[in-house]
Amino acid sequence: MYVATLMAPHGGRKIGSDVVQTLRAGLNATSVRVLAAAQAYDFVMDRPVAGFDGFWRALQRMGFDLTCQPVQNRRKRVLLADMDSTMIVQECIDELAAEAGVAARVADITARAMAGEMDFETALRARVGLLQGLPVGAIDKVLAERISTAPGARELVATMRANGAYCALVSGGFTAFTAAIAGKLGFHEHRANRLLAAGGKLTGAPDTPILGRQAKVDALLDICATHNLVPADVLAIGDGANDLGMLRRAGSGVAVHAKPVVAARVSLRLNHTDLRGALWLQGYRAEEVISRVRPGRSADQARPLPPDRDHSKRSSRP
Repeated sequence: MYVATLMAPHGGRKIGSDVVQTLRAGLNATSVRVLAAAQAYDFVMDRPVAGFDGFWRALQRMGFDLTCQPVQNRRKRVLLADMDSTMIVQECIDELAAEAGVAARVADITARAMAGEMDFETALRARVGLLQGLPVGAIDKVLAERISTAPGARELVATMRANGAYCALVSGGFTAFTAAIAGKLGFHEHRANRLLAAGGKLTGAPDTPILGRQAKVDALLDICATHNLVPADVLAIGDGANDLGMLRRAGSGVAVHAKPVVAARVSLRLNHTDLRGALWLQGYRAEEVISRVRPGRSADQARPLPPDRDHSKRSSRP
């Protein structure tokens, strides 16, 4: 059995009954399940139809997302999430660059790296080098004034965690940011790179080893081994070339507003929907979605998890 999920942007254009009925007929779906009225629907099928891509393109033009996946093992037990331009709206290093007066130069390198035109380590070193001499205090200023969590991020983490999933934030960015975002959103752990500082200023170099694409795959495998799970139990979300390894290794790899190089290689794509879409993909219904884990209702209590951890193996501050 397969399930196609039709999703509309939260607070945006609503899905009409005409669209639902047309799609049901076109997909030859045996049943339709309402996940969120006028916003998300499941279409259960014996098999994917030959014209699925045509339906996907038509719905993209309408501002809706459509995915298809097997029904089996749809709801995942691990959330592995990228941070920059995924769980938060911004790219942290670009915001630091704005404080340092080198925004355009760093943004250009970031764009090339995320598009797969530069290898991650080279790009990271080049960007961090441009931050040399920036006061460490600029990090707290950026966190307070420039960083915002992505729509649906809080709901995604809280709902999965309340249903027993282990949630990890894995980033090619920096622990000074992942520590703050992981704490704010409720992740169990975070892994990232560390900016080196001396005399209260950034040295212009990252600590080593640098955590890049392979480190995200390693995090996936490590978490699975620790919790006696397999990659098929993992939902991974990201947007850039640095995320491709974990997206393709996970049971469900979800490209969120992704760069073209990523969207071309990942089948589960959210181009219009916010991060609540990663819950619709797992079959969660609107009444199951929460914005924070409520005391006494968390499934964490039924399946004990280790304490929240910083797995960067480094200080979470520069």
